[in-house]
Amino acid sequence: MHRRTTFVALAASRRQSRSGPVTVHFLPPDDDREEVLVAYAVGRHVGGAVDRNRWRRRLRAIAAEISPELAFGMYLIGLGRGVAVIDFDELRGRVIETMRRASGELG
Repeated sequence: MHRRTTFVALAASRRQSRSGPVTVHFLPPDDDREEVLVAYAVGRHVGGAVDRNRWRRRLRAIAAEISPELAFGMYLIGLGRGVAVIDFDELRGRVIETMRRASGELG
């Protein structure tokens, strides 16, 4: 996802879910595309550039693992300030659950 308009539309989406420091926004496809697209929002409050890139790599690994099981559409995964205190397994669980809830797969 490289267009700013897409990123802005995702951030404004009403289909969202939150679990601790993890927030996911979802937009269903507006055409017949059968793909899962994921964008990441990791702000400076999470740390310096090295830390933010590390968190993005972790999010990419989780999204790549779960994407074949997700509803088609676009996802925006954001991390909040409290992310530094959770380990990878907890992050993974929160991201997967939150992506499924945002897309409507979980109530």
